[in-house]
Amino acid sequence: MRYHMLTGKKIVITGGTGSLGKILLRRLLSGEMGQPKKIIVFSRDEAKQHALRMEYLQRKKATDEVIYRNFANLLEFRIGDVRDYHSVCEVLCDADVVFNAAALKQVPTCEYFPFEAVKTNINGPENIVRAIHELQLPVETVVGISTDKACKPVNVMGMTKAIQERIFIRGNLVCPSTRFICVRYGNVLASRGSVIPLFHEQIKNGGPVTITTVDMTRFLLSLDQAVDTVFAAVKYANRGETFIPKVPSARIVDIVSALVGDLPIDTIITGIRPGEKTHEILVSEEEATRTINRGNYYAIFPILPELCKIELAEKVLGQEYSSSDNLLSYEKVKELLAAHNLLIRNEADLDSELLR
Repeated sequence: MRYHMLTGKKIVITGGTGSLGKILLRRLLSGEMGQPKKIIVFSRDEAKQHALRMEYLQRKKATDEVIYRNFANLLEFRIGDVRDYHSVCEVLCDADVVFNAAALKQVPTCEYFPFEAVKTNINGPENIVRAIHELQLPVETVVGISTDKACKPVNVMGMTKAIQERIFIRGNLVCPSTRFICVRYGNVLASRGSVIPLFHEQIKNGGPVTITTVDMTRFLLSLDQAVDTVFAAVKYANRGETFIPKVPSARIVDIVSALVGDLPIDTIITGIRPGEKTHEILVSEEEATRTINRGNYYAIFPILPELCKIELAEKVLGQEYSSSDNLLSYEKVKELLAAHNLLIRNEADLDSELLR
């Protein structure tokens, strides 16, 4: 089913050259949410912007004709940084919908450079709210892209993302004509900086594969499932709500075992890295009292009483949603990896996979 909510809209994707931004862009260009008037990729990396532009120019095939045509007619690249208020003002001055995917998201990096994380993950969202408020911009919807690490955060990345959520929630009060919503999800399969590309590289080099702790679990979803969550929030979320996908979780040791298979690769336990959790949480016990089912998603109602519209008759989740619950079996983990073409069957297969 195609929706037309974004038909005629001018869209800005901050951090649009990242893993999520690129899939979000492709899906928007496909027209599944309608035919936008313009899509602006806003990021500070000119090399990635150039590479993305060339990627689309080189994929003019019959199967990509719609996406290619939309790319040629709709797409605009803007160099800028969410950290810079004037840059944000300029790119938002003509926007209807904003997807804030710009972030510092590597846990160890944020631990070693915490204020750099603050500048991108906190000051960036604040600049978006401030620009809309101070310039009275007619932005209809802002979607903040968050992470499971924002829930009961123990690391700088999670702390800054948690504050991003609160900045956007409060944005609904100071910008009453704009709907600020968030999405929060877990580890994205094979996205840049995630564990699976690291494991692939370690296996390619003959090992060992490093596991921080045998107890570690993680939520798992694909980039397309992450974009599904974003689109679901755009379609159904009320002001101040945070959408959470219902996704499987797995033990990291099972992921490694499935990837290594029969290859002669050793594994070693290295200990938890700075700021790392054993289990991730998508909904905390405190949030569970204001979290309800929305089909394939949970919706967390905003913490501010002025925005919290939960009805007493609505059944709340009532319990924490953790990656340690409802774990996939080893066989199901293999099936999931195989479904996303991530399963290594032999050394030749590994070589072809890494070259893809």
